Amino acid sequence: MSSVPLIDLAPWSQGDAAGKAGVAARVDSALRDSGFLLITGHGVADDLRSRMRSLSREFFALPEEAKARYAVTVGGRGWLPPGVEANGYAEGTETPPDLKESYSAGAEDGVGVPEVDSFWFQPNVWPGEVAGFAAAAREYMTRMRSLSDELLTIFAAALGLEPTYFTRHTGHPTYTFNINWYPPITRVGAPRDGQFRIGPHTDFGTVTVLDRQAGAGGLQVYTGDGEWVDAPFEAGAFTINIGDLMARWTGDRWRSTRHRVLPPDPSAPDEDLVSLIFFYETDHDARISSLAPPRGRHGYPDVIASEYLREKLDAITVGRPSTLHPDPARREQR
Repeated sequence: MSSVPLIDLAPWSQGDAAGKAGVAARVDSALRDSGFLLITGHGVADDLRSRMRSLSREFFALPEEAKARYAVTVGGRGWLPPGVEANGYAEGTETPPDLKESYSAGAEDGVGVPEVDSFWFQPNVWPGEVAGFAAAAREYMTRMRSLSDELLTIFAAALGLEPTYFTRHTGHPTYTFNINWYPPITRVGAPRDGQFRIGPHTDFGTVTVLDRQAGAGGLQVYTGDGEWVDAPFEAGAFTINIGDLMARWTGDRWRSTRHRVLPPDPSAPDEDLVSLIFFYETDHDARISSLAPPRGRHGYPDVIASEYLREKLDAITVGRPSTLHPDPARREQR
């Protein structure tokens, strides 16, 4: 998929003005075209990523009764068992539950407002059966937050805005770290009609940083031409995309692109994959105003980030009635 470029961030971090401008221009082009890009030169150690994935596999290999002690539903901190999430619901499509398990953590340093902290800054819960899991996850989230803020600074440069245009709204941000395990077909059986490892959806926040594995049942991206194509993979690179909140913030200059994770493939019956996914947002009370033309293309009413995002999360929870309507920010992506 040529519209998902591989961009080296090293020229940005090296401080040369021409190098910075080149990176920013390529990022702008990628986000206008596909909403996705791959990045190298990000400075995140391979050891941290491999250690986090290995510890995650240890957790998912635990007996069901052990994992059940940490069971939560969408928006909680802990183990999301099979059957609790269906991302296709966010598009208004009732689909079978996604064929995955997840472990979810996130921001927990609250703002001192009980009704805010009880959802957006819940205490993280760590599996005591897996030594080192908590320390690795905390380290990973710290590194991902730093990388996300760096990306937001690049985003501002790409739009010709002041460097802190986005990061001035991430002083006390909400974010979620999801570790997704996609079990093999030998464990979950043949998928039902319309069932995926993750159903078609767009992400909800500002920027998503994905560390994934290549596989037969892997990531696909929906192109501007209306086709599903396999997302390119590059060992050592992160896959980056923006979410609905950022698309809205940029007045639809940039695309919050539909994507999905294919069901397990009979041609690879033993394939199981682990994805490390960092969903970055903003301060819970950030007011998001669309960029006006010529930078933006469409104007939307202002929204408060946490209110907007909470509605999105409710929509993908299996068994929870949803009043969510498709977001105008993805109207050109269907």
